[in-house]
Amino acid sequence: MPKSKLRKKVQEQHAHEEQHHIEEESVLLDSPSWLAPVMVANFLIGLFWIVVFYVSQTAYPIPGIGAWNMIIGFSFIAVGFSLATKWR
Repeated sequence: MPKSKLRKKVQEQHAHEEQHHIEEESVLLDSPSWLAPVMVANFLIGLFWIVVFYVSQTAYPIPGIGAWNMIIGFSFIAVGFSLATKWR
């Protein structure tokens, strides 16, 4: 039995509303413009911190705290990774 024209219009209208709803959600998924530079900066600061620690034979970047400099460097890198999970 053929479908009525009214039923076809309702189905087309629902399909159009769903498509419009999906387009609105994709706009919201964009990451903020500050996220990528801050993420990369954290990676580089952490890497630089650890390299300075090794090159200076554990004397710098903060003298007197010893191996805690490694934890500080890896913390910067961990913050970079946490920001990377939010990047779209």
